[in-house]
Amino acid sequence: MDDPGLDSARHVHALVALRAVNAVSLAGVRVWREVSNLEKTLGRSVRVLDLACGGGDVLHDVARRARGARTQVELHGCDVSPVALAEARRRAPAGSSMRFFELDVLREDIPEGYDLVTSSLFLHHLDRAEVVSLLRRTAAAAGSGILVQDLRRTRLGYVFAWVGLHTLTTSEIARHDGLLSVRASFTIPEMTAIVREAGLGGATVRAVWPQRFALRWVRP
Repeated sequence: MDDPGLDSARHVHALVALRAVNAVSLAGVRVWREVSNLEKTLGRSVRVLDLACGGGDVLHDVARRARGARTQVELHGCDVSPVALAEARRRAPAGSSMRFFELDVLREDIPEGYDLVTSSLFLHHLDRAEVVSLLRRTAAAAGSGILVQDLRRTRLGYVFAWVGLHTLTTSEIARHDGLLSVRASFTIPEMTAIVREAGLGGATVRAVWPQRFALRWVRP
């Protein structure tokens, strides 16, 4: 999916597969919990930015839960892919205040003014130095905290990815990329060391379903 020359129809097919994977993995549920807790703490609507949002799966899940809870939340997502952004916008309900915009988070400044900055399934695309830099800049931009979710590099994770992708989708792109992603991902000890190097004091890195980790940092 990182290939800019990838046919848009195949790209969208892979994004639909990723949507199913994110739903099963409860990525949106975890972000929603952060939003709900922040709303109680701040006493106002929470502003959320999803880095490398892809087709907007996580934000759409949060938006649905917010509507059900009658909670006001401002949801923005950014990505470098016009195809992914078009899919994210297409899925937004009529009249929605959700916003999706193009941004290369590795080369451009991360916008400030957001309470929670989050990302899901992005770090494994980066090398260690890029992850350290991104986490530093994300923490600097976030008003209240960050929540990062990604794959864990484990044997069981590889098995889960193979079974899940061959069950949930027929997209060859998603199946191919998914297995490569597990190999390229970080272990929890590796991510814990990266967090220390990035200077995120008080951050926690814990295992979550299914063979993923959640990195949570709250501004002191």
